[in-house]
Amino acid sequence: MKDVAAVPGIDLDRYLGTWFEICRLPLKWEDAEASDFTATYSKAGDGGIRVENRCLDKHGTPERSIGVVVPQEGSNAKLKVSFLPAFLRWIPFTAGDYWVLAIAPDYSIALVGTPDRKHLWLISRTAALPSDVADNYLALAKSQGFNLDQLITPRQSGRMVADAVFAD
Repeated sequence: MKDVAAVPGIDLDRYLGTWFEICRLPLKWEDAEASDFTATYSKAGDGGIRVENRCLDKHGTPERSIGVVVPQEGSNAKLKVSFLPAFLRWIPFTAGDYWVLAIAPDYSIALVGTPDRKHLWLISRTAALPSDVADNYLALAKSQGFNLDQLITPRQSGRMVADAVFAD
């Protein structure tokens, strides 16, 4: 089987902003019954990239995780992401691969996966996608060897978990 292939390159500034999770392969640290998943990418104060994932757990309780994103090559399509606390991020092998496998020309939809084919996300700037559009992106994932039998499609109301619910 061929290796998983990332797109030739992405413009990280265009990638910044909020994405809604349309579907994903299961993750041991994410509640399969959670809803309203979003990921917001922004410039960090140190010049890096910050990601904040938010959702409502199966009981409707807001949850979030904050991490850092580090490009691995000049194309910016292969990234490493870590959600460990800052004081632990120096530990080797604690950041996960996050490869952009496909992206719409207007940066409205992206397919992201890992080179081991264990993790996959279809994300969009909107909370819903027409099924034929989603199917086209998922067909690309299948063509790269991803097994979609356990694909999770979380409920998306279109609302984002508000800043106010987190007491910082």
